[in-house]
Amino acid sequence: MANTTHSKHFAKVKKYYNAGVWNEARVYNAVTHPTSNPWITPEEYEEITGQPYVVENEEEEAPEA
Repeated sequence: MANTTHSKHFAKVKKYYNAGVWNEARVYNAVTHPTSNPWITPEEYEEITGQPYVVENEEEEAPEA
């Protein structure tokens, strides 16, 4: 069995998500906030939710000139 190391708050975030206390948006916020010290990594987001982590970028949403 592989030895997997997770972020400090991984177990807490996973527990909240699995219990239905947190939705995917809340788990996503755990990756982005606080910006200086996020709770989990993008890879952990994918592990918890089963969904790909997509970076939201305001520049990509702006219409092209």
